[in-house]
Amino acid sequence: MKLILTAALCLAASGALAGKAFVSNERGNTISVIDTDTWSVIEEFDGGNRPRGITLSPDGTLLYVCASDDDTVRVFDTLSYEELYTLPSGPDPELFVIHPTGSPLYIANEDDNLVTVTDTQTHRILAEVPVGVEPEGMAISPDQQWVVNTSETTNMAHFIWTADYQIKHNVLVDQRPRYAEYSADGTRLFVSSEIGGTVSVIDIAQDGTPTLSQKISFDVPGVLPEWLQPVGVRITRDGSRIFVALGPANRVAVINGQSLEVEDYIMVGQRVWQMAFTPGEDYLLTTNGNSNDITVIDVAKEKAIKSIPVGQQPWGVVVTPD
Repeated sequence: MKLILTAALCLAASGALAGKAFVSNERGNTISVIDTDTWSVIEEFDGGNRPRGITLSPDGTLLYVCASDDDTVRVFDTLSYEELYTLPSGPDPELFVIHPTGSPLYIANEDDNLVTVTDTQTHRILAEVPVGVEPEGMAISPDQQWVVNTSETTNMAHFIWTADYQIKHNVLVDQRPRYAEYSADGTRLFVSSEIGGTVSVIDIAQDGTPTLSQKISFDVPGVLPEWLQPVGVRITRDGSRIFVALGPANRVAVINGQSLEVEDYIMVGQRVWQMAFTPGEDYLLTTNGNSNDITVIDVAKEKAIKSIPVGQQPWGVVVTPD
């Protein structure tokens, strides 16, 4: 009897902690939950008005959602999907990044040209940092000393020192920068420019000083150049490959992390936007806003293996940690 009870408890725990992907559906105002073992949608719940940016607490127990039209960040339990509370975010939060310790959140406020710094423990705003026009992309350096914001209309990456929340550097990139992603070793930052059609490669010195070193462009036979609109960027931990979502081109570009040459394009759903790895980087999930689905990419094979219908206009995706 004891063995049976122990086995049952293990199975219950395994089910509770099974891998999940959470998808924000911008137009449907919902969050879809995908079981990453079966690749099936297991739940859909209210995410507030126009949910976009989405992230998790480091331990995976809390889900943070930018409810853009509610001017707030909604916080949910990742097991019960119950909304626990909201956090102040400033107007129109779009994207954010969480400190590796779990606090604070660094939030881009698109309408107010601010980055809002919110303490997730005290639920108080620690700082408001004026940045360029239409801030969107957010990234934090691996050493946690720098937070980067991209401003869509100013066409800059702003480097904010986390010790005093002051901008120390600005780097001009191509038109409408959408996303920023550091390499795991912190030596490079990649910034996608949606209208410019490029990814800017910014080298980071030991003291944090950024220098624009080159720009990566894209060319897909049969696809109009104006459809090649880089948005989401994800880099493998070993730095060997860089994946870039190309928006209405319906492709994910695969870039060699050493040569920075584009090696392949993976066909996915329509208007691919954001992406997330599963914990072991076996799979990469993409949100496809116009086809209302998620594409599952086998990372080793660099091949799309499954499409999962979700809610209306999926925007962001995040996967629970191991």
